[in-house]
Amino acid sequence: MFVLMEAGMQSRLGILVLVLALAAGAQAQTKKRVAVMNFDYATVSSSVRQLFGSDQDVGKGIADLLVDRLVNDGAYSVIERKELDKVLAEQNFSNSDRADPTTAAKIARILGVSAIVIGSITQFGRDDKKTDVGGGALGGVTGRFGVGGLRKSQSTAVVQITARMIDTSTAEILASCTAKGSSSRSGGGILGSGGGGGSDAGAGIDMKSSNFAATILGEATTKAVADLGTQLDAKAAQLPAVTLSINGTVADASPDGTLILNVGSRSGLKVGDTLQVKHPGREIRDPDSGKVLRRIEDSVGTVTITEVDESSAVGKFSGPGQPQVKDTVSNK
Repeated sequence: MFVLMEAGMQSRLGILVLVLALAAGAQAQTKKRVAVMNFDYATVSSSVRQLFGSDQDVGKGIADLLVDRLVNDGAYSVIERKELDKVLAEQNFSNSDRADPTTAAKIARILGVSAIVIGSITQFGRDDKKTDVGGGALGGVTGRFGVGGLRKSQSTAVVQITARMIDTSTAEILASCTAKGSSSRSGGGILGSGGGGGSDAGAGIDMKSSNFAATILGEATTKAVADLGTQLDAKAAQLPAVTLSINGTVADASPDGTLILNVGSRSGLKVGDTLQVKHPGREIRDPDSGKVLRRIEDSVGTVTITEVDESSAVGKFSGPGQPQVKDTVSNK
């Protein structure tokens, strides 16, 4: 009797685990895929050079922090940074082009995302309105953390950022958000009280580091990014769904039914996906112009993906036909 009861409990537990797994999978599929571009910081570039002693890409730093925020919040599926960088390198877009909604939408279409976030930093540094700065005070914070700063005992840092979420297909601005963060502390400068020494700031600041986060400026940055992330999270349900069109070719067909395809994660393919396998057939041409009007393809079966890398995939074939090299695969 106890054996039967234990078996019944295990069965119910197994069903519960399966239901939870299916629910988690459904939730993951409903997430809208987005990409985040580096923020433009031309407006604050002179302040950045004064603060750190050299030019620092705070626009990339803000974008990295926002990506982490959106991923942790869970409202979006955020594309990996290396995928975005690869497309930008291939397309050779200038920095000014990347801030343009039309160009951003084109990048988003290549990546197969629902929307792309572009933005700018409009304030980054001390609060001039509230702090009386002496002539040589600012120079004390250049080149290192924890040295010098503002002459008044109360130091205030302010960071303000704006962001626009761009529709993939129309380049329409789906959302426009502005976020601001500030932090004050007695004593020290806006890069003091928490930063490390040396010339690390001038050599290349890591805005995701705990070292930067502990500074007054870091605290203001964290608050601004958190506010922006909350605003963007609220727009997630309004984003249009994008159906990825996956098309590829069989590169290798083994007798045991293992297929290697010339399409991978770069096109949105993932483990568990099932694609149609078709054999190229007749071409119907216009008798007058010779233009191909229609291609007749014969269904061979399906392939279920078991392994994926950026540019290729491995899958298991199932069906009545015999797959061959150069057969087409698609999710339609």
